[in-house]
Amino acid sequence: MQLTYEKLPKDPIYASISHLTVKNSKFSQWQKDKTDYYSHANLVDKALKLLKERIIRGDATAYFLRGQLYFEEGWYEEALEQFEEIKEQDHQATYQLGVMYYDGLGTAENAGKGVNYMKQIIDSPCPKARHLQFAAAYNLGRAYYEGKGVSRSMEEAERLWLIAADNGNPKASVKAQSILGLYYSTKEPKELEKAFFWHSEACGNGSLESQGALGLMYLYGHGIPQDTEAALHCLREASERGNVYAQGNLVEYYYNMKFFTKCVAFSKRIADYDEVHDISTIAQVTDCLPEFISRGMAMAAFYHARCLQLGLGTIKDEATANQYYSKACRLDPALADELHSLLIHQRI
Repeated sequence: MQLTYEKLPKDPIYASISHLTVKNSKFSQWQKDKTDYYSHANLVDKALKLLKERIIRGDATAYFLRGQLYFEEGWYEEALEQFEEIKEQDHQATYQLGVMYYDGLGTAENAGKGVNYMKQIIDSPCPKARHLQFAAAYNLGRAYYEGKGVSRSMEEAERLWLIAADNGNPKASVKAQSILGLYYSTKEPKELEKAFFWHSEACGNGSLESQGALGLMYLYGHGIPQDTEAALHCLREASERGNVYAQGNLVEYYYNMKFFTKCVAFSKRIADYDEVHDISTIAQVTDCLPEFISRGMAMAAFYHARCLQLGLGTIKDEATANQYYSKACRLDPALADELHSLLIHQRI
């Protein structure tokens, strides 16, 4: 699996970026019908001016907040420069530098340097670093899992993720809890009961990825007795919250149950996501792994093509069907071949 970093945990000591401009929620609703005064660019400009004023007045926290605003806007070079300037005084800057060097954001990738910054956070006795240590342990576990900046070790990755997950503590790393669920369900031999436990903990703590995974475990009876009602509840709720892999699996369920009209409408919407957003953007918004987003879209594209090819729930259109088959293969070639073989075998 291609993993992603743990986002910076919130520190209650710091004012949020959104509070730098206004306290009215309408400023966060950047809709097209708003005037330029309410535009995103205008809000960012106002926030930067306010931060500059706070820096002039000697507000130490404003330095980090300016760097974080640069980071959230994707201005990584500016963020890196700001974080480098204050890393000795601000643990959050150190954390963000670890993320940026590991993933090559605003600088050449240097996984070893990123790992060292994460180790500094984990080893720090300072109380101000405490809220970052679970997330840093997750990131360090990711490094051992991927073998970047350190020698690859599944055992060390698992150990660090268990520390980060902290027995399901909602204030620990929920991402680590979810990744443990994925890890135990994909390692050999599989440990599906452990996978179900960790996905349950993560889901209870808000993980969208794990909510979809629980739906599939209930659907196929993996690590838990099969329960179609519970499966559909999890998958539908995860789908409504934006889990693309859950959406793709619902498409497959509708097809297998011969709800073809529903399958056609739902599958087209999901398969066409890439016309509006790229996969990395969806991953950032939902905090789901890009690999599973691609797979969900591929499933939707494949079943939409199948319905078009056979005229199930819609008018036959082989030309458009071929376009969606091609999209499925582009998104996830192995999955598309697997689904095609399965349907031929079942003669569906």
